Amino acid sequence: MRQHRLEFVEPGRVVVKIGPVTRPAADQVLVRTRCSAISPGTEMLVYRGQWPPGVAVDATVEALAGPFSYPLAYGYSAVGRVIEQGGAVADDWLGRRVFAFHPHQDHFCARPASLHPIPDDLDDESALFLPTMETAVNFLLDGRPLIGEKIIIVGQGIVGLLTTSLLSRFPLAALTTLEHHPLRREASLRFGAGECLDPSDPALFTRLGATPGNGGQADLVYELSGNPAGLDSAIALARYSGRVVVGSWFGAKKVHLDLGSFFHRGRISLISSQVSRIAPGLTGMWAPARRLNWAWEMLRQVRPAGCITHRFALADAASAYAMIDRSPGETIQVIFDHGSDGEI
Repeated sequence: MRQHRLEFVEPGRVVVKIGPVTRPAADQVLVRTRCSAISPGTEMLVYRGQWPPGVAVDATVEALAGPFSYPLAYGYSAVGRVIEQGGAVADDWLGRRVFAFHPHQDHFCARPASLHPIPDDLDDESALFLPTMETAVNFLLDGRPLIGEKIIIVGQGIVGLLTTSLLSRFPLAALTTLEHHPLRREASLRFGAGECLDPSDPALFTRLGATPGNGGQADLVYELSGNPAGLDSAIALARYSGRVVVGSWFGAKKVHLDLGSFFHRGRISLISSQVSRIAPGLTGMWAPARRLNWAWEMLRQVRPAGCITHRFALADAASAYAMIDRSPGETIQVIFDHGSDGEI
């Protein structure tokens, strides 16, 4: 039995390394991966070499320790089953379906504390969306939507769609989304947006009640497009004293903002939101475990597996990343199917 592991080796190039399967240590289990999901935001920054210098990969995830540098094994959404365990691990782990924040790899060892058992009422492909759903839950915690508010979401990739699905459950005055690609605009309406508009429409700002120098009508705007230009649009659409939650990670991409007109007098609040930590003002009530439990519950309600548009074998990883890079409008969620036996 051989182990297959994806590595980013230079901008625009990934390879699959093959070697012997690592046996678990006494305090570890061996997981055979069933499927793993590509993050179209963060992973594409890695694929394109657009990470900022000096930034750690993710200090909160055991499998992602260390700095961004090539070659890099990356990814953080893997679903599989425990097939072997070390002598110090409780017997009830054997055979469990588990989720792991782990790079793309068909077999891997992990300590049970880093694994998340998948609820019996969720299928494997729905469980793949756990990181994205947890991020969407975190966006709501940071944005703190209120009854009767007008909310705009810029960007309807998978994280934007799941955020739309959660906000559609609130009693809002309006929920409007912005997205360039027709495939994602259609999905946005299915996920509960009142309307989904093309941000390239020259009449967009007029349609949404925004005027140059005077702001717009949105109480809360989420910038989730990954496009630096989207943040400028988000600010321009906010009303006086409005809130803009910046959920995109731009990496090394530079952001040029118009802060000299309405923003200067409009008392707009810019809120950075990232899932690694909970906002300090909420830590008395919220802990990561509570947030994760709600992410599982929202997966039960939303069932986002229908957002999977493409499935690739890990051996075809180069084609998967090239498609996302060159034809983003054709994709929503792309996954690797590692097969029932973990072989390629």
